[in-house]
Amino acid sequence: MSIDNIIAQAVAHAVKALYGVDAYPSSIVPQTTKKEFEGNLTIVVFPWVKAARKSPEAVGTEIGDWLVANEPAVNRFNVIKGFLNIVIEPTYFTSMLRHIEETPDYGFKKADADSPLVMVEYSSPNTNKPLHLGHIRNNLLGYSLAQILKACGNRVVKTNIVNDRGIHICKSMLAWRKWGEGATPESTGKKGDHLIGDFYVLFDKHYKAELKELMDKGMTQEEAEKASPLMLEAREMLRRWEQKDPEIRSLWEMMNNWVYAGFDETYKRLGVDFDKIYYESNTYLEGKDKVLEGLEKGIMYRKDDGSVWADLTDAGLDHKLLLRSDGTSVYMTQDIGTAKLRYQDYPIDKMIYVVGNEQNYHFQVLSLLLDRLGFKWGKDLVHFSYGMVELPEGKMKSREGTVVDADDLMDEMIQGAREVSAERGKGDFTPEEADEIARIVGMGALKYFLLKVDPRKNMTFNPKESIDFNGNTGPFIQYTYARIRSVLRKAAEAGYTATGYDMVEPNEKEISLIQHLADFPATVAEAGRIYSPALIANYVYDLVKEYNQFYHDYTILNEPDAAVRALRLALSQCVAGVVRSGMSLLGIEVPERM
Repeated sequence: MSIDNIIAQAVAHAVKALYGVDAYPSSIVPQTTKKEFEGNLTIVVFPWVKAARKSPEAVGTEIGDWLVANEPAVNRFNVIKGFLNIVIEPTYFTSMLRHIEETPDYGFKKADADSPLVMVEYSSPNTNKPLHLGHIRNNLLGYSLAQILKACGNRVVKTNIVNDRGIHICKSMLAWRKWGEGATPESTGKKGDHLIGDFYVLFDKHYKAELKELMDKGMTQEEAEKASPLMLEAREMLRRWEQKDPEIRSLWEMMNNWVYAGFDETYKRLGVDFDKIYYESNTYLEGKDKVLEGLEKGIMYRKDDGSVWADLTDAGLDHKLLLRSDGTSVYMTQDIGTAKLRYQDYPIDKMIYVVGNEQNYHFQVLSLLLDRLGFKWGKDLVHFSYGMVELPEGKMKSREGTVVDADDLMDEMIQGAREVSAERGKGDFTPEEADEIARIVGMGALKYFLLKVDPRKNMTFNPKESIDFNGNTGPFIQYTYARIRSVLRKAAEAGYTATGYDMVEPNEKEISLIQHLADFPATVAEAGRIYSPALIANYVYDLVKEYNQFYHDYTILNEPDAAVRALRLALSQCVAGVVRSGMSLLGIEVPERM
């Protein structure tokens, strides 16, 4: 049991014994004592002042006296107004460290057959372009969230919905057919998703030239857009696709398969995966059926032009289009269809959609519609809404080819890590080892920089800043981990072990580190509760910063007292373990050597 739980239970007993008040330990939350006061944990006593009919100072003193007399973990206390600052018995921290050391997967809960089943959807790419920087943030947030929820004792299914149909896909297909000259990934030496992305940009280039020509002849922009032969061809191609024209379907399958192979390569490098992938081409008709079912039940209504709508004004929203007058579906219809298939495949208890904040309204509507259509988790679905990510240069646009490609960015990060490592000149590595360390450090820098920021906030990604070996960065944490592993290897070579420290009274810095380690399970639980990988990232940073100060101030291997040395080795071992666990929740590898 953690020290927080022990103190919470003891305070609950004290309040019952002193004032006859039933206080639930779960409602008592010890806080870390502020540095300007003596103590390890602080309890706010104001909730019991009324029942005690005494001043906050008197209540704090009475509870403190009871704890000293009845709880062995409490050494002494002081009271500042309504705050009871508790000093924990120093040797208690050694037993706490022993508990952390001996607990497999410390901080993580295991799921069982009765644990909630949570589905997390992330990535959601289009097959007309490669993944870009925005997709990287989405994928990293989704994967990390799934890891955190799993560590909180949930069963988790990671899922992806691929937008593989629609007018944007037809634009790439049409451009390839017109100007591709039979180009393939093999003939061009390009990844399939990059090749198709080039044709999407090429379509836009020709389309804009066409619009300019039409507008130069006196048409308005709206007239030119309607009259554009290219766009008319693309729409005709979409119509033929929906009619399952064999020629168009064959072209579509060939080009999409090129893209999927490219996506798989990017996902592998990024270190993310999925348990189940759904495709819009398979879900949009399912959604249409579900909407028509809702129409029969009176949940939806049909307008005179044949279009189908949902009236959501009673929930403070507006009327939402679900089927156009020609019977074709919209994005909302596809999401309903995907939900139907997922509910058939899995007994979902909670559904979490990792999608940017520009879709906030969409998910408000989807939640209402799914609830009205009978999905038990619909009302409580979670839109994990995150902010946009930009580079210092500004926004990105796919059609104009100004997007920061995910593969290029990963290459740049790894090369940057290689250059910084060369400048530092540390380590005697083979070329293969140096390449692997550059990969781990470069990817760690990228992931950590994107995940340390509150996901709800917009952010600017600065590649150079992210790869710094100082400050709140992935490389700083990775370097500290490698340093600890080096200390532990040298200790093993010298025959030193982390045993026999049970009677050692840790010093103030060691107690602070042990307390920090003791906070890990609660940090994981809170990150799962509020859906925030940033909480884990910044916890790990604070831990390694604290350890580095300890490492600077105290000797470990040269400590002459064997018991104190053992305590410091155990402490180092536990810090390394928690750093590795915390970084694994972010999908970040930690190297044994750097």
